[in-house]
Amino acid sequence: MVSQPVPHLILRTESGNRYLSLTSNNCWTVGRGDDNNFVLPDRWISRNHAMLQRMETGEFYLIDLGSRNGSFVNGRRVSVPVTLHNGDRLTFGQTELEFYSPEIPTGGTDSSLGGIDSQEFTATATLHVRRLISVLVVDIRDFTVMTRQIDEKVLSEAIGTWFRCAGDIIREYGSWVDKYIGDAIMAVWIHGAQGVDQEEMIQIARALSDLHKMTSKLHERYPLPFPLRVGAGLNTGYAMVGNTGTGDRPDYTALGDTVNAAFRLESATKQIGVDVALGETTYEYLMTTLSNPNLFDQHTVNLKGYDTPTVTYAGSFTDLDTFLQISVV
Repeated sequence: MVSQPVPHLILRTESGNRYLSLTSNNCWTVGRGDDNNFVLPDRWISRNHAMLQRMETGEFYLIDLGSRNGSFVNGRRVSVPVTLHNGDRLTFGQTELEFYSPEIPTGGTDSSLGGIDSQEFTATATLHVRRLISVLVVDIRDFTVMTRQIDEKVLSEAIGTWFRCAGDIIREYGSWVDKYIGDAIMAVWIHGAQGVDQEEMIQIARALSDLHKMTSKLHERYPLPFPLRVGAGLNTGYAMVGNTGTGDRPDYTALGDTVNAAFRLESATKQIGVDVALGETTYEYLMTTLSNPNLFDQHTVNLKGYDTPTVTYAGSFTDLDTFLQISVV
């Protein structure tokens, strides 16, 4: 069979093959529910089962959304986002689809990496370029407690919806979800060579505010034992950005202390009893938009793995929304 010239899925049925296009979007959901991009009437498939995400590199990731019966690539169950390859077999419940995508051109460039030639992507673990980035880590509070009080099906659907909606919000504000980690997500904004534009930081703050509001309303849609809350760490600094995997399993991401500190800052919010913790550089960029910057309290925290105390500026989501209301951009 000759594959179509654009990325697509093929669903083989008794009445013939169905062609599911993977164009005109960067994210597609798969599940039994009518709110998915691809609805599969298979009782073994969760309402919101999995998601395919196209990265700026042109690569496709498959992400399981906490489905009860799992997602499989070439017969192997996946528990973390995995890169798809042309011809991969995807199995959800008792339904199998085939993934096809044309080869990525060898002579192109990736503008998000400042014009790095795609031929530089080799079979060895490689980091390409040092860039100024902002890293946002958002974690669901009391998730373990909730898992003990809720039916697995409801949990699967709720967390799947949260992942999907979080991805939509992050994309709306100019980034992508770099990692889905259990009950948390990590998103990265890559800034320009001239530094951080004020509007960029405002957009990140708006994304975080929308993530909070979306999460707080999830209990209205699902019978959760209590309203969900999130905590967040936001850090800005330099990191190596690029393809960090192998030719067989590439992984477009950011690595370095800036990323690690964002995770540690999120953890610190639990210690000091706040919703949001900002790195010093993030705070400085944000506060340039205000005439009165005294919205967040300064704290000194001991981050795990760091020898010296770290200064962070932290507050509540109410503080964040107040900032967004009076910011001058």
